[in-house]
Amino acid sequence: MRTPLLPLVLIAILLCGCERRDDPPAVAPAPVSTPADAFFAALGTLCGQAYAGALTVSDARDRETFAGTPVAHIRECSEEEIRIPLHVGEDRSRTWIVSRVDGGLRLKHDHRHRDGSEDRLTRYGGDSLDAGPGTATRQAFPADAESKALFLQAGLTASVDNIWALEVEPGQRLAYELRRPDRHFRIEFDLSRAVDAPPAPWGQD
Repeated sequence: MRTPLLPLVLIAILLCGCERRDDPPAVAPAPVSTPADAFFAALGTLCGQAYAGALTVSDARDRETFAGTPVAHIRECSEEEIRIPLHVGEDRSRTWIVSRVDGGLRLKHDHRHRDGSEDRLTRYGGDSLDAGPGTATRQAFPADAESKALFLQAGLTASVDNIWALEVEPGQRLAYELRRPDRHFRIEFDLSRAVDAPPAPWGQD
């Protein structure tokens, strides 16, 4: 006599401990967000906008160089890099470049002449990891070895101790800062009100 098939199937399911259909699917853990990730994301929310700023700490040489109103234009953004030209009057020579590196961020300064050629002092900066993890609103960048060599070659010995910093608080302010033993330079930009975007920086379309 043949055994009915259906009871055997039910017994096999019970014995094997198969997963119930209504069990929730496994959920992958959310990726860990570092302070550098959060900072980069906050900076990215400003993309396409331009903001006017003012010196908050400076010395006589800075007041002369930045006689006009500084304007930061968060001009180009990707998942790996954000470019922020700094305009002061007709001077469109400076661009801050913030990029992702393993475990942190890198800040570099691109300096150009009016014809688009590179200044002899350009591409200097440093990595945030050399200053610690930072926070979601502030990242610091001590001068890296390449920059120190560039400064020494140019006779700018004091600049080897440069530590740059960026701060961003969406809706409030964006700040750029330079510190070393003999100098403290800082510009703050008002993020509560955007201004008209300036022309392209020198050397860029």
